[in-house]
Amino acid sequence: MENFQKVALGFAFFCGGGTLTWFLNNSQFTWDWWKDKPLLAAGIYAIPAGLLYWYGTKYAYAGLGEVWGARFMAFSASYVVFPVLTYFLLKESMFTMKTMLCVMLSVCIVLIQLFWK
Repeated sequence: MENFQKVALGFAFFCGGGTLTWFLNNSQFTWDWWKDKPLLAAGIYAIPAGLLYWYGTKYAYAGLGEVWGARFMAFSASYVVFPVLTYFLLKESMFTMKTMLCVMLSVCIVLIQLFWK
């Protein structure tokens, strides 16, 4: 598997982990049913999210050759996933200057990790 494929797979795992983490933390605000069920939410989402982050780190490290690169990639993936889910499920706009700049910065961080040798 080429480095770019490993990095892409790592990023995909990080996006999956970020998605599950979003639901773990924000289901309480999205659906009334989840308001008083923190242990159930943790039981459902925490282990799969942890595994996705673990594999994301494994593949990102294999493709980038450093743990810092994997860490910044996980951070950047969260800034891709979080605004989209928050916009569609909580109706909070991601189209503010502050949020859009953060999303652009997260893309820059990924590009730096991919192309700066």
